[in-house]
Amino acid sequence: MKIGDVCKRNVVTARAADDLTKAAQLMRSKHVGYIIVVEPEVEEGSFRPIGVLTDRDIVIEVVAGGADPKTLTVGDIMTAQPVTVADTASITAAMAEMRRIGVRRLPVVGHRGQLAGIVSLDDIIDRLASELQNVAGSIRNEQSIEGALRT
Repeated sequence: MKIGDVCKRNVVTARAADDLTKAAQLMRSKHVGYIIVVEPEVEEGSFRPIGVLTDRDIVIEVVAGGADPKTLTVGDIMTAQPVTVADTASITAAMAEMRRIGVRRLPVVGHRGQLAGIVSLDDIIDRLASELQNVAGSIRNEQSIEGALRT
């Protein structure tokens, strides 16, 4: 199974030059704690991820640091050059990358590096739970069928 089959395609994004307060308000209105910072690929008509911004970044860097959020842009505190995962990568490869860098989410990119989606550990757990449910259903059906045939 490929990450492109698991990831969410509807991604909340911002630009590096965007006002940090507006990005925080966007997080609140969209109920997310993670925004992918993008820049347009004019020739391709798509967006390329250049950073990520988390609610934790805002709390640690701005609030706890005593900075004035109204004077900052997304680019001032984003994590630049984010680790991404190809939409053709396996779930196992994505989980290994998340573990390696200690994150719960990764931007998903297409073959030209264009933003294709976002994958979280929650998405992966949901898919794995669904697969395990199918396995358990197969076992139950096998037992039911065998029981019906042998009575």
